[in-house]
Amino acid sequence: MLESIHTVITAISDFLYQPFIVPLFLVVAGIFFTIYLKAPQVCLFRETLRVILEKPVKSGEISSFGALMVSTASRVGTGNIVGVSSAICLGGPGAVFWMWVVAILGASSAFVESTLAQIYKREDIVKQRCYGGPSYYMQTALGNRTLGVIFSVFILLTYIVGYNLLASYNIQSAFSEYGFYKSGTTPMIIGVVLAVGFGLCIFGGARRLARVTGVMVPFMGVLYVLVALIVIAVNIANVPGMFASIFKSAFSFEAGAGGFAGSCIMYGIKRGLYSNEAGMGSAPNAAASASISHPVKQGLVQSFSVFIDTIVICSATALMCLSCNVTPTAELSGIPYVQASLRTVLGEGGPVFITVAMALFGFTTLIGNYYYTDGCLRFIIGHRPNKITMVVFRAIATIIVFAGAISSAALAWDSADMCQALMVVVNVPCIVILSPIAYKALMNYVDQRKAGKEPVYNAKACGVKQPTDFWND
Repeated sequence: MLESIHTVITAISDFLYQPFIVPLFLVVAGIFFTIYLKAPQVCLFRETLRVILEKPVKSGEISSFGALMVSTASRVGTGNIVGVSSAICLGGPGAVFWMWVVAILGASSAFVESTLAQIYKREDIVKQRCYGGPSYYMQTALGNRTLGVIFSVFILLTYIVGYNLLASYNIQSAFSEYGFYKSGTTPMIIGVVLAVGFGLCIFGGARRLARVTGVMVPFMGVLYVLVALIVIAVNIANVPGMFASIFKSAFSFEAGAGGFAGSCIMYGIKRGLYSNEAGMGSAPNAAASASISHPVKQGLVQSFSVFIDTIVICSATALMCLSCNVTPTAELSGIPYVQASLRTVLGEGGPVFITVAMALFGFTTLIGNYYYTDGCLRFIIGHRPNKITMVVFRAIATIIVFAGAISSAALAWDSADMCQALMVVVNVPCIVILSPIAYKALMNYVDQRKAGKEPVYNAKACGVKQPTDFWND
């Protein structure tokens, strides 16, 4: 039964990743937004750094930084280690180059979708917070609730099932090379620990998620990059050859097998998308929760999250491994390639560090993934879920985390690839259609900054015709 399901999922995934579907959507949309919006991810980079540290408009609500850390918690995860390693081992070093391309172009897509999420966000009067995401701008701006429901279902399948099964599995697999690891019992023990920690976080609500990730994400990210820089410094003589192999492989099209599906381009796009999620419509669910004075601020902040994820963290993994001169092979795909690379510099301490990093990256991924699904469940139901519904939903999410630790990764990888592709196919055309709204918001923001003002947004003045819960003053 499972084999038949897996076969169907693989067939759908292979079709969606043909050059004329997901790759075309991502690259063309990224180029279009970059040109149309005059590259805000680059030209407004300094402004982005200023906005990140702003306090929320209302005391006690989630700040831009808090929302950034929640979205980064999902983006920065096991995919930054296992995903990058797999891309290099199966697609060749050139996959790294295509990850960079997807990230640079994708940052503009992240800007648009998160700005739109802020414009069309909703207010929860009971909990005194805001929420939203692609489903809400599909319903409000495009007048299509059915499309919003379909998209919400895709997010639930991708994050609660596919991504969290995979993250949990990847965490426990990092312990597999140690002597104490027993295939029958160790995954179960790790699964229980992960499920308990996960449950404590999600039953605490959105603010606890923001607090937890606000501490863990910066810590794990900085530590990981520092270790990577040390490894690269030790192997500095290999750096010129490393970059040469990246660029040569990127345009040789000799790496991989199975035609375009096995090329370095496809692996770079797949794992780049899995890691940074730009254009998928996931991060806007966190972006909508920030309490800010202008939607563009959160658009800039979320584009920065793509930079953190791919240009910094993914590059740290790729350059660290490639500088060690360990030949990437299909047999080493995943965590073994990273562990083998670090062992050449740090000895047996290398695999231990990667295990700790996987645990930290993976855990914040679990809670970040859950955060995206909270608002989607609300959208599908049509109202704020009652306590019983939320308890059941959170309990199911917790059980799935446990199940991931004791399951196989193959079905989870393919399911995640398929679902994230479906999210792209639905979300990208929507944000292209709505891009004039994001453009007017950006021009409004830039004009106010040039006039020396702290930007404040008014929806009607910026061409928004639909009623909104915010931005009416």
